[in-house]
Amino acid sequence: MPPVLLDSTDQRLLQALQQDARTTMAELAQQVSLSPSPCWRRVRQLEETGVIEGYHAHLSRQKLGYGVTGFVHLQMDNHMPEIMAAFEREVVALPQVLSCHNLSGRYDYLIEAIAPDLEAFSQLVRVKIRSLPGVKEISTSFSLKEVKRGGILPVA
Repeated sequence: MPPVLLDSTDQRLLQALQQDARTTMAELAQQVSLSPSPCWRRVRQLEETGVIEGYHAHLSRQKLGYGVTGFVHLQMDNHMPEIMAAFEREVVALPQVLSCHNLSGRYDYLIEAIAPDLEAFSQLVRVKIRSLPGVKEISTSFSLKEVKRGGILPVA
């Protein structure tokens, strides 16, 4: 699917919404030099075309009790489409898993997961992730310090 073509106003709208999605339509319109009605129509069009996928609150992992962020590299022993699909369905259902990427290279998947502490993370990996369909090998590492957390996409 080709990318959606964005003019400079759309780009400014997206930048502003990524900075603060709670801004009012009137404030947003003022920031991008539009009146509220055309601003609302543009935002609506960006939502309908799927450029804006949703609006989310950015939560503190620490304040919610998640002191450990870990990364799990997985190698699969079976690459049959039905096994891979079953694995993906089950990993998506794990609430501790923040992201999962199918990779090129030595490992087939990379999972980013959180847990309150090392014991809980160990349980997640040993009991739940290891038992997912097709898992052959696991390599785990932990975040010592978060330098940058996903957020604002460049839209220029």
